Amino acid sequence: MAITLNHTIVPCFDKVESAKFYSRVFGFEYIGAFSHFIVVRVNDTLCLDFDNKETFTSIHYAFKVSEQEFDDIFERIKAENIKYGSGPGTADDMAINHNYGGRGVYFRDPNGHLLEILTMDYVIPPQ
Repeated sequence: MAITLNHTIVPCFDKVESAKFYSRVFGFEYIGAFSHFIVVRVNDTLCLDFDNKETFTSIHYAFKVSEQEFDDIFERIKAENIKYGSGPGTADDMAINHNYGGRGVYFRDPNGHLLEILTMDYVIPPQ
């Protein structure tokens, strides 16, 4: 069996609102309460567990999506007036990138986490 990431905890200021944001923007399935977490299902193997924290460091989450999913998510980003950008250091230049023959865009969630959607994998040179 291949190893897969099953879930990860997303620290946030308001776990319910954060989970609803991800469900709304990405189209993830909102599961709701599980223990003290609020859970959204990303796909068949991965859930995000949102947990309230008073302080935390911003984290980067990147999601590979199909061309159609990119269009759908990007439309929701624009509909919510979320600033977006072409790179991690330019997450508000209101442009997308075309790296590796695909498309990508960065934006921040309400907690300051840097989110990315991309349609093509990065090309990592062999070592």
